Amino acid sequence: MSIRFDGRVAIVTGAGVGLGRAHALGLAARGAKVVVNDLGVATDGTGSSSAQAEAVVKEIEAMGGEAMAHGANVTDEAQVQDMVDQAIDRFGKVDILLCNAGILRDKTFSKMELDDFRKVVDVHLMGSVIPTKALWEHFRQNEYGRIVYTTSSSGLYGNFGQSNYGAAKAAMVGLMNVLVQEGNKYNIKANILSPTAATRMTEELLPQQMLDLLKPETITPGVLTLLHEDAPNRMIMGAGGGVFAECRIYETDGVAFADDELDPDTIASRMEEIRSEEGQQIMPGAFAQTGKFARKAAELRGIELPDRTK
Repeated sequence: MSIRFDGRVAIVTGAGVGLGRAHALGLAARGAKVVVNDLGVATDGTGSSSAQAEAVVKEIEAMGGEAMAHGANVTDEAQVQDMVDQAIDRFGKVDILLCNAGILRDKTFSKMELDDFRKVVDVHLMGSVIPTKALWEHFRQNEYGRIVYTTSSSGLYGNFGQSNYGAAKAAMVGLMNVLVQEGNKYNIKANILSPTAATRMTEELLPQQMLDLLKPETITPGVLTLLHEDAPNRMIMGAGGGVFAECRIYETDGVAFADDELDPDTIASRMEEIRSEEGQQIMPGAFAQTGKFARKAAELRGIELPDRTK
């Protein structure tokens, strides 16, 4: 199988430099028409310039591809809608949304100003929600859409000094989980990339030897597999240095307590059993957990539940 994007139109946010640039070039190299979105800000979100996005467009055109630049601020609904409208006017449709735009304002939580927390959450979370909202009905009507959000190991696992960034990146998982369910019957798939790459946002955090290995171009092939027609659905792909993995959220089997055992002392005494990995599973949705808890509680009490709860 050769993964191609001929006839597809992609919007890539934060595509002026680093990962976004690599992704835009990768999509174009395999036939996609690309909207290169970048506000041209510094890593902390200050300033703006269209030069970076326009430079990527020139690179794509030099390889024989088609692209357009748009400097929409992904947190501004009107600007994002204008970008989507211009893309549809020029290319006829949009098939792919790759949300990559982001900023950093790192500080320990005790020293962090709430404005810095809000700004980072706004860019990463709402900067993914707003483009998705602008395209959602378009995807539904066309019965086709491929979405990839960008999370981070800071959001999945935590990283000192990045409470704002970690919270915003963890939110990507919740957004994806729901949109997978709501988009399923419309052939809209949503996945997440969790990259570790040598970019402006990591160059001061990692030693040079690691930066040399973690080039953005080593990650792009993975994200292309999450965007093509036969892409998986609801996958969190970890990627870096040409290494790819799936990040999963498991729930342990759990322990059912009788009514007379429902006190914190009893629960604490069985914490090791509660946290046991034996029998752990991935929940396909929120009601799967509800059903599991209800079944276990009913079994302990000898209660027969209706079939629809099983």
